[in-house]
Parts: sequence; structure tokens; C-alpha cells
Amino acid sequence: MDDLRIVRDGPIATLVLNRPNKHNAITIEMWRTIPGALRGLEHDPSIRVLVVRGAGEEAFASGADISEFERERSDVHAARTYSATVAGAERALANFPRPTIAMIHGFCVGGGLELALACDLRWAAQSARLGVTAARLGIVYSVEATRRLTSIVGPAHARDLLYSGRLVDADAALAMGLVNRVCASDRLEPDAYEYAWGLAQQAPLSQRGAKLMLQHWPGEGELTQDELAEIVDRAYESADYREGVRAFLERRAPTFRGE
Repeated sequence: MDDLRIVRDGPIATLVLNRPNKHNAITIEMWRTIPGALRGLEHDPSIRVLVVRGAGEEAFASGADISEFERERSDVHAARTYSATVAGAERALANFPRPTIAMIHGFCVGGGLELALACDLRWAAQSARLGVTAARLGIVYSVEATRRLTSIVGPAHARDLLYSGRLVDADAALAMGLVNRVCASDRLEPDAYEYAWGLAQQAPLSQRGAKLMLQHWPGEGELTQDELAEIVDRAYESADYREGVRAFLERRAPTFRGE
């Protein structure tokens, strides 16, 4: 669909929220489309890193498209269906097996922030403004989204953001851990992609294993301790492990294949 685009550049794929004239507000159809788009990338072993961004530089996403709420969230049943669709999209992004980076220009609010929080890392331009506006709309953030927010910024900052509905600037977001890096607006794109290219050179099995371990800590993962231990053991039997050790001893850059 035109409102959601995928751009590929070697090992890096970019998922673009493409409604710049609406500050990239996310429609229900976009939420529905995200899981399928991610599955297509997941099944492509050449993709090593996913970047998520909004079109243009005015907004990552200003939130869910509120103009749809009277139709799509008209009563409790409709609201539950809508929320389940949003949660499915965010879960698909959170569980994407490669590193994910939210590249944030301008506004990143409400559902837009939920999407960014489902990414592993968040890079922001100095112009970024981030917040959760549920308290301004009379709605309640979902359990998953609240847990994700709290695991990233801690309970005190989560209460502040959820109770007040205020937007914070990039420096405040960095101080509370809401974003990982702040760049000048004209440096965000080149710096974030340079970092993504660096990630793409690392061992995919190590990154995937780390992601599963990190999800286990706040209770988002579904694997048992024994299953996680097995992932550690399998890495020692992988071709990538042998390549990594050999490359270190031979003083050269390793070539990892994810196997």
C-alpha cells in the first residue's frame, strides 16, 4: 500500500510510514499491513537490520489517525478489535528477529511512540518531540505498551508521561532513556544508517540471541530458561562462531552468514 513503503539497500530494509501530509498518522489499514510486511522481510536472510521511519522530517508519526476513531472505536467491541490490531502490529515489530531502529524526526506521539518503543533502538533528531497523549483523549494505554514503556524508562518516568500527556524534547527523552541517541537534524539519517550498516556486519545469531535474552527480562519473551540456555549452546556449534574466532586470530574482519 502507498501509505506503507519498504525500501531495501543491501542488508538494510527501511519501513516508511508514508503519510507526510498527515504527519504520518497511522491508519487502521497501516496497522493491519505491518505484520505481513515484516514477515516478508523476516523470510529474507539478506536483510540484517530494519529501520523504521516516517516520510519527511516533520514527524515519525503523530499517532494513530484520530479521524478514524468515531468509526473504528465507536464502542467497546470495536475498540477491542482496533486495539488488538495495533497490538499485533507492535508485537510483530518487537519480535522481528533482527535489530530494529526507529529513526525519529519531529513528532513521535501516542501510537507513533508505541511503534518506536517496539523497536530495539531509537535515534532522534534534535527536533524530535515525544509523548503519550492517552490522558488527553480519555483512553488507556494497553498492558503491553505500558510494560514496554516502563521497561525502557522506568516506573517514575512512565508515570510522568502517562499521567501528564506532555511532550518531551529530544534531550529530555535522552536523559530518561526514551531514546538512545540524539543527532542534529541534518545528521540523523546519515548517522543512523552508518550505525545500521555497522550492525549488519555483526553476527546475526549473536544479535538474535541477545534479543531473546533481553525480551525475557521484562517478561515479554515466551521461552523458558532451558530454551534460552539451548540458544547459547547452539551458538558455540555455529559456523559463525568458528568464523568469528578464526577472523580474530587472523586479524581480519569476519564474514558472518547467520548459520
